[in-house]
Amino acid sequence: MQEQYRTVARAGVHETEINRSRFICALAPAATEQVAQDFVARVRKEHPTATHNCFAYVIGADASVQKASDDGEPGGTAGVPMLQMLTRREMRYVVAVVTRYYGGVKLGAGGLIRAYGGVVGEALDELGTITRRRFRLATVTVGHQRAGRLENDLRATGRSVREVRYGEAVTIEIGLPDADVEAFRGWLADATAGEARLELGGEAYGDA
Repeated sequence: MQEQYRTVARAGVHETEINRSRFICALAPAATEQVAQDFVARVRKEHPTATHNCFAYVIGADASVQKASDDGEPGGTAGVPMLQMLTRREMRYVVAVVTRYYGGVKLGAGGLIRAYGGVVGEALDELGTITRRRFRLATVTVGHQRAGRLENDLRATGRSVREVRYGEAVTIEIGLPDADVEAFRGWLADATAGEARLELGGEAYGDA
């Protein structure tokens, strides 16, 4: 698994005008290829009279799924530069749709490449990006007497507390960088006088 990846901080829209053509870039996080495709379809529905609705998306922390469409623009002048902007910025799990309303002035191949790639870059700058790091899911089981104090200590030391469940005992689900697991075992034993139990689970990504 990749140690980390970047994605767009939030969904949003950025618009610019180039030689009387309107370029509207809609950006959104996309957890799966289906989510990306649904987003493209939704934007197309919102702009049925647009000259073009070009798109690009990158799915997977390792960028394993990459797709782009020129939607009628000359081959390689729209979707590809959009995709290149996303990959150059190391963006993952993200979809971009650039809607163009033609303004009567031809831009030429170079102008189109600059316009489509550029508006995606501007949208990323405006909406912001976040880094997600790989971590291991871990479950801490502890008695009720120590649970409140332990949860506070976990949060105070910057641990990622994901969920707390109360039953016969209290289970606290946390995220740990792989490199911290052994040091955390020692810390947990000291903090709970050896009473807490630590179980390691699978891997996931979370905000850095």
